[in-house]
Amino acid sequence: MLDVRRMRVLREVAQRGSFSAAAEALAYTQSAVSQQIAALEREAGTKLVERNARGVRLTDAGRVVVRHADAILGRLADAEAELEAIAGLRGGRLRLASFPSAGASVMPKAIAVFRDRHPAVELSLQLAEPDDGVALIRGGEVDIALTITTAFESVCAYGSDIEEVHLMDDPMYVILPETHPLARRRTLQLGDLAEEHWTLGATGTCPDTSIFLRTCQAAGFEPRIAFESNDYPAIQGFVAAGMGVSFIPDLALITVRDDIVVRSLGARPPVRRIMAATLADSYSSPAKEAMLGILVEVSQQFGSARRELSLAS
Repeated sequence: MLDVRRMRVLREVAQRGSFSAAAEALAYTQSAVSQQIAALEREAGTKLVERNARGVRLTDAGRVVVRHADAILGRLADAEAELEAIAGLRGGRLRLASFPSAGASVMPKAIAVFRDRHPAVELSLQLAEPDDGVALIRGGEVDIALTITTAFESVCAYGSDIEEVHLMDDPMYVILPETHPLARRRTLQLGDLAEEHWTLGATGTCPDTSIFLRTCQAAGFEPRIAFESNDYPAIQGFVAAGMGVSFIPDLALITVRDDIVVRSLGARPPVRRIMAATLADSYSSPAKEAMLGILVEVSQQFGSARRELSLAS
């Protein structure tokens, strides 16, 4: 029978790409990681990893074990949470993940409201891009992760094992250098910027970039991408330096440089849909349900504040 603790070690090796990185993440020695993998291979009766000059690579058998490890570890985390409830623990724990722009806006407010209402519950938060947050859910490492989807998708993009609650639609804007010829306009059409160079998130890894590319295609042009960065403060810096313009969501406008301008794309701008993801058919603790409700509540407040600001301007 495969040892679950050793399966967790293999999963960490697969995620980190080397024995040494996995050892550091698990607070093990590299020798201990090697011994755990060797023991797991004996249990499995086959080779699970192959070493090479660039690190380690899972064999086909190793990939099978890691895939099942995700499901097993997720269910074990559920069992622990349910046992805590049965044992009558007054608070329990709740583990959260969020991508950076929501982690700097929606999530702090939601955590503050939750702690005020449920002070006995132990909370933890880690920053993770949407795909990484879903991986943490599947591995049983977090209970709720904030994710991003697009208005183009009618079903969950992450598969049937993930459930999502819609929190809010986050409108997209464009940012330009303050010296740009179009900077004086209050509202722009995306087609006005068809000849510009753009600084965007890494193509293929950033949901925001996917939304932008599809919106440009609908507007009849293919954008020229000059630089890629998933860090919005860095993107603002590129724009301020005159290296191009950029697409940016409302939640990423918590702080705005003085040497750039933010312009609306009209009454019906492109939006990214902010979602709260959980593991489908998993144990739903009172703490998890309470936080999902608070996330919806806080997100609606953000939307109302945005509408009031729009009417005032």
